Amino acid sequence: MTNSEKNAARREKTQQKLESGLISEHFPKVSSIVIDVTNSYGKINPITVLRTLNYWPNSYAYFNIECLSKGCRDGGFDLDQVITMMVRNHKDSREGEIICDGNNLSADHSNILYKINIQYNKKT
Repeated sequence: MTNSEKNAARREKTQQKLESGLISEHFPKVSSIVIDVTNSYGKINPITVLRTLNYWPNSYAYFNIECLSKGCRDGGFDLDQVITMMVRNHKDSREGEIICDGNNLSADHSNILYKINIQYNKKT
C-alpha cells in the first residue's frame, strides 16, 4: 500500500468516525462501553494482542476494530450491530468471536474474541 493510499484510508476512517455521531446521540441511556479484545493472527507463529477499548458518551459511536494482519485490505471487525442490539435489549454483557471480513484472506488472517460490557445511566 502506497503512502497516498494509506493517507486516503486514514481520511476515510476519520470521515466515518465523524459521520457515526456521538454515543450520547445514539445511545443516550449509556454511560460507558468497554470492549476487551483478544486479537490473534498468524497460524505458524501466532501472535496475540490484548486490547481494551473504552467509549464514553462523548466518544464517536464507531465500533469498527482494525485488522492487524499485514496485507489485509478493507478488513476489520464491525461490532456496531452487536452493540446496537445490546443497547436495544438493555443487555449488560456479551462475548463472542469474529473473523476478519477483509480482502486477500490468507491462512494467517486474524480473528478476535471480544467481551463487551455496557453501563447504563442510573435512574433517578
